[in-house]
Amino acid sequence: MSLQGKTVFITGASRGIGREIALRVAQDGANVVIAAKSTEEHPKLGGSIYTVAKEVEAIGGKALAIQVDVRDQNNVAQAMKQAAEHFGGIDIVINNAGAIKLSGVEMLDPNRFDLMYQINTRAVLVCSQAALPYLKKSENPHILNLSPPLNLDEKWFASYAPYTITKYGMSMLTVGMNQEFAHYGISVNSLWPRTIISTAAVEFSLGGKALFSRARKPNIMADAAYQILISQQRSITGRLMIDEEILRESGVCDFSNYRYADSEDELMVDLFVAE
Repeated sequence: MSLQGKTVFITGASRGIGREIALRVAQDGANVVIAAKSTEEHPKLGGSIYTVAKEVEAIGGKALAIQVDVRDQNNVAQAMKQAAEHFGGIDIVINNAGAIKLSGVEMLDPNRFDLMYQINTRAVLVCSQAALPYLKKSENPHILNLSPPLNLDEKWFASYAPYTITKYGMSMLTVGMNQEFAHYGISVNSLWPRTIISTAAVEFSLGGKALFSRARKPNIMADAAYQILISQQRSITGRLMIDEEILRESGVCDFSNYRYADSEDELMVDLFVAE
């Protein structure tokens, strides 16, 4: 199967995993909507909606860069409308935008919780709802949320319950929307990495770039997402998947090429993943 001619709307696509997914689907000749806030490259993070659009087009995809704040439902609705009018519809929505602060309740500024909730949980609802009229018209529609398995081990709540709540909210929406949208033929899934990924979130929120020796590159998530997105007629749906899991199902056995560094350090298992 191929995503050629399919329109893929990706939030938070200006860098990291979102950018990597954009480039992966572009290899098929997909229409890629790069929906993010960054219109200029950040001095530390790099990347913007326009730089990714150029990369997408350079490898054979078609790109539409739209500045979007996923907290603003009117902005999101307008972006979906613009994307659908530009490409003739929307087939896939990838809710990748995220915010993180690993803090417990005592020390967390409530405004930071509001930010995480709006960008993580609420944005999944807002973006999926806004895309629904267009997804209903697609031959093989997908919603993919970048969120974890629902692991209720208390260790995930002990030190950073607020962040955990907002990410688990995304996954619970996956479970709910899978049932709610079943009669529309929409596949709804979540995807999460087994190990930490060499992204800005790890560098600035989990312990610095030194951890990259124990990380994998974002392209493992892109390859895993691709396998989900090419699945047909809800053959993969309602699942909260780990990247390795779906890649193994598609026949991948060797994951060494996904390592960020040629290192003997043990890979670091990501948050919410049972070891």
